[in-house]
Amino acid sequence: MTPRERVLQAVNRGAPDKVPKEVGFTQAVMERFEKETGAKDPATYFDIETRHVDFAPLTETDTPDFTLYLKDLPAEARIMSEYGTASVSANFHHFWGYVYPLRNAATVRDVERYPWPEVSLSYRHQHLENQVSRLHDDGYFVSGFCGHIFETAWQLVGFEKMFEDLMLNPSLAEAVLEAITENNCFRARRFAEAGVDMLRTGDDVGMEDRLMMAPELWRKYLKPRLAREIQAARDVNPEIPVWYHSDGDISLIIEDLIEVGVTVLNPVQPESLDVTKIQRLYGDRMAFWGTIGTQTVMPFGTPGQVKETVRDMIDLFAPGLVLAPTHVLEPDVPWENIIAMFEAIEEFGQF
Repeated sequence: MTPRERVLQAVNRGAPDKVPKEVGFTQAVMERFEKETGAKDPATYFDIETRHVDFAPLTETDTPDFTLYLKDLPAEARIMSEYGTASVSANFHHFWGYVYPLRNAATVRDVERYPWPEVSLSYRHQHLENQVSRLHDDGYFVSGFCGHIFETAWQLVGFEKMFEDLMLNPSLAEAVLEAITENNCFRARRFAEAGVDMLRTGDDVGMEDRLMMAPELWRKYLKPRLAREIQAARDVNPEIPVWYHSDGDISLIIEDLIEVGVTVLNPVQPESLDVTKIQRLYGDRMAFWGTIGTQTVMPFGTPGQVKETVRDMIDLFAPGLVLAPTHVLEPDVPWENIIAMFEAIEEFGQF
């Protein structure tokens, strides 16, 4: 099978020739990779089957002016997204603290005046068809991420304020969510038109042992907007697989995700979810992407324990599985464990 055929079989719960895989590295792990292998591209070195396409960034001319919303920034702050969210170093690996440009918004009019980025400019997406076609010609499975909704919203207004507004000022909260959703729907439709093999979406709405909000709140504000994103892609390609990411325990809304059209669940965090129960309840309706814990076995296990975990996850979830760590690998993950993970995929993942 080609890499593309392999992943397509897995995400559609078919019969691939072997378990496909994916991995992401933090900068420190990337530097270790280059030192250990002499290579520059982990995707090529480890024969990763997946590739991604995205919109082009805004030109300097088209980038909104956020000056009024980011006054008196610390010297080390930088704007980190086209939405104007700024960040300052948190002095720990790749983590950053946020500066919220809409932190003082009090009315819907404040939200409407905000300089929202323009996603529909032709130069931002006119390359997608050719890029997808080239990657398909090379045999790769291609996906596009249409964006977060909730995460982008709270990074604009502030985490605590987002929850306060949902309860006390819902019209303001919905104005923010709606502006983001409209952009995401455009991106979803364009990815589908360009021929991607899978739409990626998602929001971190889970903590270690529960949702961040009551499920009723998620169903009121986020579920219908997620459904619109998915429908925007399905209007173009009714069969497109849809991948949804949330860390943590999101068990209370998995049925809702299936209802709105999610077909691939990521990352299936084993520290927060009963993976056996997840497979039993949803394995006939969803594929799974991830399952290898980055809080437990990858940093703290032995290479033998990593291999055992990989084998267990393949036995439990395959063939409807794309095996991957549940997040990017941090500097505390031993190189030997990374190699053990890939060796185990080859050893136990053949069908």
